[in-house]
Amino acid sequence: MTVRVGVIGAGWIGQEHIRRLTETVTGARVTAVTDIDAARAEEAAARVGARALSTGAELISADDVDAVLVTSWGPTHAEHVLDAVTAGKPVFCEKPLATTAEDCLRIVDAERAHGQRLVQVGFMRRYDPGYRQMKQVIDSGRIGEPLVVHCAHRNPTVPESYHTDMAALDSAVHEIDVLRWLLDDEIVSAQVVLPRSTSRRHPHLKDPQIMLFETAKGIRIDLEVFVNCQYGYDIQCETVGEEGLVRLPDPAAVGVRTAGQHSTAVLMDWVGRFVDAFDTEFREWIAGIAAGEEPTGPSAWDGYAATVISNATVEARQSGRIVATDMKPRPAFYGGTA
Repeated sequence: MTVRVGVIGAGWIGQEHIRRLTETVTGARVTAVTDIDAARAEEAAARVGARALSTGAELISADDVDAVLVTSWGPTHAEHVLDAVTAGKPVFCEKPLATTAEDCLRIVDAERAHGQRLVQVGFMRRYDPGYRQMKQVIDSGRIGEPLVVHCAHRNPTVPESYHTDMAALDSAVHEIDVLRWLLDDEIVSAQVVLPRSTSRRHPHLKDPQIMLFETAKGIRIDLEVFVNCQYGYDIQCETVGEEGLVRLPDPAAVGVRTAGQHSTAVLMDWVGRFVDAFDTEFREWIAGIAAGEEPTGPSAWDGYAATVISNATVEARQSGRIVATDMKPRPAFYGGTA
């Protein structure tokens, strides 16, 4: 079976996923594209022999669209995902699932009413080989019960449009999701400590930030978000357990010895760092649809949790307090007890 995909949003990430579905992932074909910029939609569609449609609603209802990919502006995500669920079509939504907890819960309620999972959220780190190996080690019990997690999320630079809240909403949200998955535990509180800011930042930006989280089981997480570190794109994660630790490996790179030095390259952007994870994410999504299976990746509930926790982190920075996440109980539909 060839899964016919309609893409809502033809910006950079949308076009990158169109390329991925066309050139890298087998069993998929992009048949329709829409964007707020009609000319951009026409151009993106023409490159892959797809149709350009006027609206997301038109695309979702199209007979030649089996599944929907949402890569539009974040505040539009909830509307498109809800329309896809109403139409009974699988929908992959790049993060955020929605910008408010209330809209996330509307999606959760709609999916539960439908009776089966249709929604997957684009948290690609769960598909990274290093994180998957860490998950296997933690789940096996080799390091004992996890006690502490140390993380860093560093970018060389960010544009002037990047503002202080985005450290939680756009950057740390990836750690928030992957740590919930790695630890099989829920984050119950957030705190933010602001060290001295780098002189390399834009004047309006607080950078770096230290984010402190506590889980329901009492695991403590510290996360350094430093988006003007200059030297490269660097993602670090180390879980310390009762009997050992497991550390995320750096991307494979050759060692160079020359002029009295031994060096290895550092990647400069997130695209190169997680390209394999993106490819695996879409291969598994398409294969599941073709097999008639429910998605197994990050769920609508995971999207809700990420939004609640990242918003609590913003509140913690603004208020200077420890902020409880105050999430709703997880429904049994998503593996909870409520």
